[in-house]
Amino acid sequence: MLYFAYLDEFGHIGPYISRHDPKHNTSPVFGLGGIVLPYTHARFFSMFFYKLKEELLKEEISVKRKVHPAKWEKKGAALYTVNNITKYRELRAATNRILSRLKSMGGFVFYTGIEKLPPDEKRIPERLYLSVLVDAIRKLNNFCRTHTENTMFTLILDAVDSDHTKQRANFRPKSVEAASKSMFGTDKCFHLVEPPFQVESHLYQNMQCADWLCGLLGRLLVCQCSTEFPEFEVFEKYFKDRISAVTTNSSLRRRKCCRVLHLPGI
Repeated sequence: MLYFAYLDEFGHIGPYISRHDPKHNTSPVFGLGGIVLPYTHARFFSMFFYKLKEELLKEEISVKRKVHPAKWEKKGAALYTVNNITKYRELRAATNRILSRLKSMGGFVFYTGIEKLPPDEKRIPERLYLSVLVDAIRKLNNFCRTHTENTMFTLILDAVDSDHTKQRANFRPKSVEAASKSMFGTDKCFHLVEPPFQVESHLYQNMQCADWLCGLLGRLLVCQCSTEFPEFEVFEKYFKDRISAVTTNSSLRRRKCCRVLHLPGI
């Protein structure tokens, strides 16, 4: 069996001190997450997500009439806000439909990340990203290894974060190098078919779905490791159990001073 893993970023790659710090206040976590699908269902899931997106956000899409709905995307960070989750039952129901369909097709939610340490000149974004990427490859490789010898996966990443275009562009060759070392070096991740492919999310429905779930995961994981974001508890209320039921081989590396995370794989 071949699996397609569509992963995007959640949290924030920059330094974090506290929510009230004048500069480093965005998010205490960073990671990669998204969806993993058997290749036999990737096409069917993308059509399901396209129709769901078109139905859920038809008013917004209608405003952009010159853009085909397949190319129009709503970023997960903008969709999964406290106000939207609290106010719109339709969004909660749509999210549950995504999770249910993913599970019924033999897929699962996947994530790996880290609760960031205080800023240090040695802790640069590039190293953080590559560390998380290699960890994602190892976890997905372990998932395949527990099935059969012939279970393989291919990794598909969102190409560029528009807020850090130049910085992310520099990550690309080093990401491929890091993946290659995982495939052929001491890690010997034999179940990865090729180094990661990077795609433009607005052209791929499954990548857009991964981005939506990262918008949700980023807030859910923040809520679990910090008391500075009490309003994010609404994400626990509506999605913690449902996410847990469809998550495999996932974890967030924790700082010892924080309370234990209660999602799968920890």
